[in-house]
Amino acid sequence: MKVLVLGGVAAGTKVAAKLLREDRSCEVTVLTKGRDISYAGCGLPYYVGGVIQEKSELIVNTPEKFASLTGARVLTQTEATAVKPAEHKVIARDLQSGEEQEYSYDKLVIATGASPFLPPVQGLDLQNVFVMRTPDDAIALREALEGGGIKRAVVAGGGFIGLEVAENLAAKGVKTTVIDFAPHVLPNFLDPELCEYVENKMADAGIMPMTGVSLEGVEGSGKVEKVLTSKRAMKADALVLAIGIRPNTAFLEGSGIEMFKGTILTDAHMRTNVADIYAAGDCAMVTNRQTGKPAWSPMGSTANIAGRILAENLAGKDVSYPGVLGTGVAKLPGGLNVGRTGLTETVARAEGFDVVTATAAVDDKAHYYPGSGVLLIKLTADRTSRKLLGVQVLGPGAVDKVTDIAVTAISLGAAVDQLAGLDFAYAPPFSTAIHPLATALNVLLNKMDGGMESVTPAEYAAGAAEGCEIVDCGRAPFLEGRRYLGLGSIDGPVEGLGRDDKILLVCNKGKQAYLVQNRLKFYGYTNTKVLEGGAAATEVE
Repeated sequence: MKVLVLGGVAAGTKVAAKLLREDRSCEVTVLTKGRDISYAGCGLPYYVGGVIQEKSELIVNTPEKFASLTGARVLTQTEATAVKPAEHKVIARDLQSGEEQEYSYDKLVIATGASPFLPPVQGLDLQNVFVMRTPDDAIALREALEGGGIKRAVVAGGGFIGLEVAENLAAKGVKTTVIDFAPHVLPNFLDPELCEYVENKMADAGIMPMTGVSLEGVEGSGKVEKVLTSKRAMKADALVLAIGIRPNTAFLEGSGIEMFKGTILTDAHMRTNVADIYAAGDCAMVTNRQTGKPAWSPMGSTANIAGRILAENLAGKDVSYPGVLGTGVAKLPGGLNVGRTGLTETVARAEGFDVVTATAAVDDKAHYYPGSGVLLIKLTADRTSRKLLGVQVLGPGAVDKVTDIAVTAISLGAAVDQLAGLDFAYAPPFSTAIHPLATALNVLLNKMDGGMESVTPAEYAAGAAEGCEIVDCGRAPFLEGRRYLGLGSIDGPVEGLGRDDKILLVCNKGKQAYLVQNRLKFYGYTNTKVLEGGAAATEVE
């Protein structure tokens, strides 16, 4: 069987390598536009910041090494320009000679990836305008930094790559501003109140987020001197474009391959609507595991999983990809890590679920152990089925651990009740005696079962506490000008608080407020609310 693979990096190389392990008799040819066939795209910001020291560490495999290891034929700097499904042929251009050639196939795999979006504004041809997609991009930015001419930079785009680049620029002493047209950074990854939490941490770290702002141009004499936005102009020595990516699929026009917004639609076997043509990676759609709807998941993890499944199907197996959960983790400015999987509250409501959420601020390991910190965990569940729908987690610690547990739980359709008593690993350097996720699950269960009546950070921001007396119930007073009510002082009715008064109980993380509420209920107080996550999640005046 003659298999032609268009594109390398993650999906294309995974298909080629796995297929030749499954069936060595296949004749596999990989055509790739770039000089590199396989590189660490997610590591590029960390090369900029010097966390990754050597250029060579960015290259996973050279074309020669990949060909030797797998048996695939690799042709670099060769760009596909057209697909002819009826003839089972692809036309491709040699980018060095300009010559075009036809390549025949029995099966075609399209894994051409995506390219950075370049907005139609003036000045992008100036020196020190960068994108961040290939090793050459990262190398160029780091060399410019090491040249000493970049003191102020603007990063256009508040997604993962933009924030990772911003963090690494700031670590190099560059005064950095992040702009984004959306209302918040990470707009499609987190719920709005958690986006604001990230923005506050960025500002604390000296990286200024400017949201609701569009890029309108760049000015300078030969190189970047000023970045123009819809809000104001900013002096800058560099602009990094991380606005987003677009699938590399323009060459498929007229092929009959079905697409959505330029992204190839596939079934669970990674097949397109055209016979003998498959697709995977950043140029292709997959399926959202929870909603069953098409989903774009331009992640290296998705590309590798989809590429492996695609190869197994080419080899004659019957393997389906059940879909993605929108899982992601990232290291952000301000010493903050972020993780998410499943549906956010925003998306779950839009999908028609009967949504209940809980936000908890919990220790990430034993509080007395050096380096312990606080995780902010938001859980989303369906009130009717009690199934866990999504998890969002922020903090300096191991957010990936919480995220990955949730991936397993959601994938297996677990209810919240099934998860709270799981036998999670514990030792002071790694966790708390009750695992951080289990603590958050207990908060959610208390809320769902009526044991805790609360206000979420989002509800507080929307004015849900209006008309309430805010009572400080931390272990020690911390809210200036507010009544203080310590747990140990409550052994009956509290002087000055009526049993039907509207009271918002606020502590540092939320736990003390819950304990105070529990005790007040015993003494007949009927209208108390706990602020979920306490002051760790919400600024309370």
